[in-house]
Amino acid sequence: MKVSDIVRSKGAEVVTLEPSATVADAVKMLAELSFGALIVSADGTHVDGILSERDIVRSLNREGDTLTTVVTEIMTPDVVSCAMTDDIADLMLLMTDRRIRHLPVLADDEMVGLVSIGDVVKARLSQLEDERRHLEDYITTGR
Repeated sequence: MKVSDIVRSKGAEVVTLEPSATVADAVKMLAELSFGALIVSADGTHVDGILSERDIVRSLNREGDTLTTVVTEIMTPDVVSCAMTDDIADLMLLMTDRRIRHLPVLADDEMVGLVSIGDVVKARLSQLEDERRHLEDYITTGR
């Protein structure tokens, strides 16, 4: 199964946050949308960074009240991404090894989707269920 299967299933829309937004703006969006991270992008297409709940918590611990801080000051600027052709098994390893929960999907340096660890696990479980069904059919019918 490929990243393109996940994007096709969940949709390609990615909610982005302007680089000039404050942490308070980001907190509001995260809470309203029940998201764990937001892509920071000036144009909605190119990735300038990612702001996760973890980034906000670290900033609060380090600085105290950071709600008026601009998100570019606390976001992760070096974003790990993936491509539509990447295999989800590889993504699982990457996300686990790097402790990343969200990956923007890029094509020609433009964002075409976003996958979360939840999306990857859901897709992998679906894949395993399909394999189980095929094996069960093979055992019971011989084909």
